[in-house]
Amino acid sequence: MRRSVTVAALAVVLAVVPAGALAGNGEPVNGRLTLGENIADLGGLKIAFTAFQRSARARAEDVDGFTPEQRFFLGCAQAWRSLLRDEAMRVRLATDPHSPAEFRVNGPLSNLPEFFNAFGCESGSAMKRGEEVRPAIW
Repeated sequence: MRRSVTVAALAVVLAVVPAGALAGNGEPVNGRLTLGENIADLGGLKIAFTAFQRSARARAEDVDGFTPEQRFFLGCAQAWRSLLRDEAMRVRLATDPHSPAEFRVNGPLSNLPEFFNAFGCESGSAMKRGEEVRPAIW
């Protein structure tokens, strides 16, 4: 059991923060430090999308050319917009268990089939990770 948990944890680390990933200031992101929150981001997004699908808004009409599903994911991405000074990013990379914002968006979304379907992401695109490397945590 312990081995499978370790393998699953590593899969989440690599799925959200790829090996060698650099933050906006050019410094490496420590996927081990951020593992717990990476799992939470991925799981939370899956739960939020399921709740969205059950809501009346999921049956709404397109707005400005975006489907309700696309607007859901755009809203998620917009929530993480940020800009930090290099010094602040350096401190966060060393102490904060949360990944930098770009990884909190691109990591979970690139692992969700619901996102691929909403935007028509094709195999091999940066925002559609292959099924063989996508973590399945729930």
